[in-house]
Parts: sequence; C-alpha cells; structure tokens
Amino acid sequence: MYNNKKYSILLPIVVSICLVAGAVIGMVIAPRPGIQQAASSERALGSGGSKLAKIIQLTGTLYVDPISTDSIIEETIPLLLSELDPHSVYIPASDMAEANETLDGEFDGIGVMFNMDTDTVIILNVISGGPSEKAGVLNGDRIITINDSLVAGVKFGQDNIMKCLRGPRGTEVRLGLQRRGVSELVPITVTRDVIPIKSATAAFMIEPGVGYLKLTAFSRTSHEEIAEALGRLRAEGMQKLIFDLRDNTGGFLDQAILIANEFLPKDKLIVYTEDRFKKRNSEYSDGSGRYQDIELDILINEGSASSSEILAGAIQDNDRGMIIGRRSFGKGLVQQQIPFNDGSAIRLTIARYYTPTGRCIQKPYTPGDEEGYRNDLTNRYLHNEMFSADSIKFDDSLRYETPGGRVVYGGGGIMPDIFVPIDTSDVSPYFWEVTGKNILYRYTLEYTDQHRDALNAVQTVDELRTLLDSDKTLVDDFIAYAARKGVAPVPQQIARSRKLIEAQLRAYIGRNTQLDDIGYYANIYPIDNVIMKALEPGE
Repeated sequence: MYNNKKYSILLPIVVSICLVAGAVIGMVIAPRPGIQQAASSERALGSGGSKLAKIIQLTGTLYVDPISTDSIIEETIPLLLSELDPHSVYIPASDMAEANETLDGEFDGIGVMFNMDTDTVIILNVISGGPSEKAGVLNGDRIITINDSLVAGVKFGQDNIMKCLRGPRGTEVRLGLQRRGVSELVPITVTRDVIPIKSATAAFMIEPGVGYLKLTAFSRTSHEEIAEALGRLRAEGMQKLIFDLRDNTGGFLDQAILIANEFLPKDKLIVYTEDRFKKRNSEYSDGSGRYQDIELDILINEGSASSSEILAGAIQDNDRGMIIGRRSFGKGLVQQQIPFNDGSAIRLTIARYYTPTGRCIQKPYTPGDEEGYRNDLTNRYLHNEMFSADSIKFDDSLRYETPGGRVVYGGGGIMPDIFVPIDTSDVSPYFWEVTGKNILYRYTLEYTDQHRDALNAVQTVDELRTLLDSDKTLVDDFIAYAARKGVAPVPQQIARSRKLIEAQLRAYIGRNTQLDDIGYYANIYPIDNVIMKALEPGE
C-alpha cells in the first residue's frame, strides 16, 4: 500500500525530470583538430553521404510536384542525428536563442520576475540595476497593458507575455501598471537591455561555519559567479561548503574544470577526454585554487548530468569531498556546437570524457532508441532505486578504486558516497491536493501582496527569518484560505504534513523578496533530507 502511494505521488515528477534530463549537454568551446580534419575531408561523406545529397538534388529537380528541399533537409537532420546517440541534436534557427540563453548567461529584456497564475501579470521581483528598476517599476505592480494592448484578464498566456516583454536591447516597451494606492494606470516606458542569468542562484550561510551554494547550470559565467559567491561566504566564516548540483543538467566543460580547480591541490587529474582518433586531452589542477582547505560536500541526484558529473567525479575520485544524494544521470559524452549559415546548429558528440580513476560514466544506450533512453529514470523509480541503494546494481567489470580506497563504478552515472532516498513520509493527501491545485502557491502571492512593504524591506536571510518567525498564524491562515478555495481541513493529515506546508509557504514568500532564490532555499532546507544529511555532524 505504501509503495503504491509513493508511486502515484512521485511518478509524474520523475517523468518530468526524465524528459528534461534527456536533453542535457556537455559542451566544449573550441573544436578539436581531429574533428575538424574529419569534417573537412571528402571521405567523411562516403557513398552514403553522396547518395543522400543526390536524393535531395533529384527530389528538388525531378519530383512530380514542386517542393521545398529545405523543409526536407530540416526533417532529415534530426532523424540522422538520432541514429548516433541521444545527445547529438539539431537546433533549428528559430530555437537557437532560447537554446543558448542559459549557456550564454544573458538575454535581452526588461528585467523583471513575474507570475500570472490569476491571468494577471504580477511583478514579484524587479532585478536590481536592471532596466525596469531604472524606469520606476516596483515589486507588486500588475501589468495591465503592454504597448497599449490589454493583457490582463484576457487569457493572454505567459509565453505571449514573454514575447512582448523581451526584444533587442535598446528598443522600448510601454507598460500600463496597476499600482496599490493609485487609482489610474501608471504609464512607464522601459528600454530593453541585457539581463544576466545567474547560474549560481543561491549562496548563503545555512549554519554558522557552513555555506550553501546552489548551481543550476554551467554557463559561460559560472566560474566567475562561483568565485564571487565563495569569496563572500568565506568572509562570513565558511569552513564547510554544501555544493548543490541536483538537477543541474550541465553546460560548458571548461567551467566544470575551472570550478573543480578551486578545490583541488596542484597536479590532480580533473577529467580527460578521448575522441574518435584516441586523442587524449587531460586537464589537471594548477594549485591556484583558493578553497583547497574547506570541507566539501557535493549534492547530486538523477537530474545531475554532464558537467555536474565531471565536477562530482573529480572531487570523488581525488578523495577531496563527500558526494551525497542519489545516483546521477549518467552522461559521459561531450558535444561541440557547430553553427550553420542560416542560424541553425548541431550539437555533435565528438568525444567521451573520463573521471580521474578512468571511469566513463555514460549509461548504456541503443542508437535510435530515444524512448528507451528517456525511460531510464522512470525505470529506476519503478525498480525502487530512488528509495533503496540496495536496488542499484553495477557491473563488476566497471569497478574502480580511488587513491583513498573508495570503490567507485563507471557505466551508469556517479554513485554517491552517502545515498539519501526520496522521502515521502510527510506527504499526505491534503498536502498533495493543496499543492496539486496550486492553492498553496496562490496563497503566497496574496500574502506577498498584503505584506509587500515589510517584504520589500528585507535585506538579509536573518531579516527574512525574523519577519516570518513573527507570523505565528501563517499555517493556520493558509488552512482557512484553502478551505475557502474548496479544500476542507483534515486535522490528522495536516498534522502529518504541517512541517512541509510551513516550509513551502515560507520558501515561496522568501522568493518574492529581493533575496530571490536565497529566500527560497534558506527556508526550504529543513524539509530537504539530502541537505539535512550533509548538515549532520561528521558528514
């Protein structure tokens, strides 16, 4: 009975993670000479390539009806790449900007975080120093019109809002804002500009002496962001770091190398790659790392892939820190992005990477069987691997040993030193209903509106905690709110889930302050069993 319940609660989450993780990338910036040589050689086409080119030519010139060979090529390239491996992909020109956004670490827009859960755009946070702040947009404003077109209460859709607000830097967008205490719309014109996307989304002292750092991607700016965050944490007394790479699907390989270098002593192998010509490229630490002395725990899960696994593998194989959580995704392939003149590109697998002990952690795949590859995480769930380390089996032929004597395995991701299962013990039907119907989140939006002045004044995690601690009726007020929205209280179930409810309420409210994700993670960690494991003495 318990197993059936945990499956029904968590299976949709796992499937979602699976779909996202299927697209993870591990990219190099500069093409390797061997790959360039192969790409430029006529022999690389062979008879098959010549036949394909001939078919496209014949179809364009002889087929009974006029057709666009460009459209045929657009359909053919993804099919061709799908026969190689799950991570070689084609990106149409129309998708390139979005595909590169997270990796580039910036986009052009107006600089606000918003929600439109109630069919009205509510500005939750104005990015400090961004174009909207300079123009006078405030937290809590509601966007009623964009360029004189009504967007509130008309089912305009979040994607359409994004298209209206984003645009080339230097262009203008006219907003009509509804502001508390002002009867008429407030007109504001915002000049779009570059908006940075932070990959290090949260860094704060989670306990005295213990820093917490969340990295969501390995973008072009990740090492720079990490260096700044670590410097600030050390100044606040950090002696131990909890480095959270969970659900980080990867990015640029060089950023993982630079970050690993911060923690490793000189001349330690970080990672090596091998291409089709068996050309090996090894990366070693240079001894300049500023955080070789701190205690280090790295958190991973099934959504941690590519560069996340390179970093975790380097730390684990050099016996530099503890890896805590659940088995990582298992991507040991390196892609190079190759652009075309029309603005499209392919991300082509050009090498495999190996951890310092010689592990390739790429999980098995069958070329062309993308569905089977995507179903791997679902199968892990159904086989109980996310609840019990004993359910995880590795091939003894892929067994390796670190210099410190730790046994590690290749062929299926990074297995943590300390396994922490998914915990559903406090999840009740009441909790599932108020979160599933988005009632809990909607309450936090209304709470933020009602306490906007106090929340806007929050500058630090301690101030946020003091403010939220002062509200002794937060959970009870929410329960009454949920009842008004049609979810009747069930005392026994509420008692079981009260800690979960309170933590999520505080976390969502904290995110609606200028602390952003710091406000979220500083309040959600008490119900995060992986972080709590890392905080245990001796871990």
